[in-house]
Amino acid sequence: MALRKLVAGNWKMNGSLAALSELDAVAATAASHAAVDVAICPPFTLIAAAAARTPGLAIGAQDCHGQPKGAHTGCVSASMVVEAGAKLVIVGHSERRADQHETDAEVRSKASAAIAAGLTAIVCVGETEAQRDAGEAEAVVAAQLDGSIPADGTGATLVVAYEPVWAIGTGRTPSTADVAAMHAAIRMKLTALLGDEGSKVRILYGGSVKPDNAKELLAVADVDGALVGGASLTAAQFVPIIEGAVAASA
Repeated sequence: MALRKLVAGNWKMNGSLAALSELDAVAATAASHAAVDVAICPPFTLIAAAAARTPGLAIGAQDCHGQPKGAHTGCVSASMVVEAGAKLVIVGHSERRADQHETDAEVRSKASAAIAAGLTAIVCVGETEAQRDAGEAEAVVAAQLDGSIPADGTGATLVVAYEPVWAIGTGRTPSTADVAAMHAAIRMKLTALLGDEGSKVRILYGGSVKPDNAKELLAVADVDGALVGGASLTAAQFVPIIEGAVAASA
């Protein structure tokens, strides 16, 4: 079953109010290609301004807390990012799993909180280079899915992003055959966890997605879009990736 493609940009800890001008061309491109969904996830401080500037473009957050409120200094709840104008949220990105030591259970808690607040949760999974070299990639990702996917996830509320850790920001990407094999394994696991809804959950590929490889990656079976890091910071880089998704959908 062909699913509607989603191209989501993760600005990470980059951006400024002035940088939001890059969204104008992105929003215009998204509006002209209605068959593909497009989203940008800027830092928390830019969500409201981005949503106000480009009301037709889905704006997301890069994290949320698993609790709705409380004594959690420096954290932001799912309802807070909704109030700021977000429609979706990334949870469990490998950089947070590594730098903030997030566990699968914490990621699942965040995804559940996001869904309860009306957000689409983008749950990230992926193996390290050592795990791939040891032949453990699919087992590692399956275990992350087991621990991170909320039981009430549906095709409408949940997205999975496969990002091999060793490919993020390195310029390296796995072969299309490797991507196809992993996405097929993820689809099988999602169906086992969620039943028929597992066939409706979009699976994005992330990890050094660029204009020159986007169309090829997005044409791979079970690749339902892309989670894009550095190349999402400028319209000049991000728009061709959106166009690659459009071409792969045709």
